[in-house]
Amino acid sequence: MARDPSTVVRLDRIYTRGGDQGRTSLGNGQRVLKHALRIRAGGAIDEANAYIGIARLHVSQATDARLARIQNDLFDAGADLTTPARRGRRPGNLRISAVQVQRLENEIDELNARLAPLTSFILPGGTSASAHLHVARAIVRRAEVELSALAARAVVRNELLAYVNRLSDHLFVLARTEAARAGGDVLWVPGAHQ
Repeated sequence: MARDPSTVVRLDRIYTRGGDQGRTSLGNGQRVLKHALRIRAGGAIDEANAYIGIARLHVSQATDARLARIQNDLFDAGADLTTPARRGRRPGNLRISAVQVQRLENEIDELNARLAPLTSFILPGGTSASAHLHVARAIVRRAEVELSALAARAVVRNELLAYVNRLSDHLFVLARTEAARAGGDVLWVPGAHQ
């Protein structure tokens, strides 16, 4: 269900001075250190979102449309992450849903069915679009590591963990899709330069 953006976020001031002492606020008002695991995970998700914005400058129109939706989902993920999960769901908390995870899975299956089977690992590159998508994928993998570290110490919703895990796979398949438009993947040749 889409929300009216005017009811979710209002930014009248860009700086607050609230973080000048190395702390920041979560969505529930709790103050935490800026290097806390939850903030590090959120930072990696934010970085992935920013890099997807760069990738969008290089991809086909169909891929761009998918990435635009994913960027919006990543803001949902950030909202989910910055409002720590507790037992039961408080009304109004924005969360990644199973529907969003399923959408990624459906798109992975659809796109992958059009690609040639892999015969080796892929070297990131081939085209500008593919290379940028591989960088975005690697950043998402780091976000997943940060989320996993957080989940070992605090409650992280399964849907959020699953979404980030599927997203790296989705970006991999998108990178292959973009490479296929220009002739195909650049494959690793084991021991080629020994």
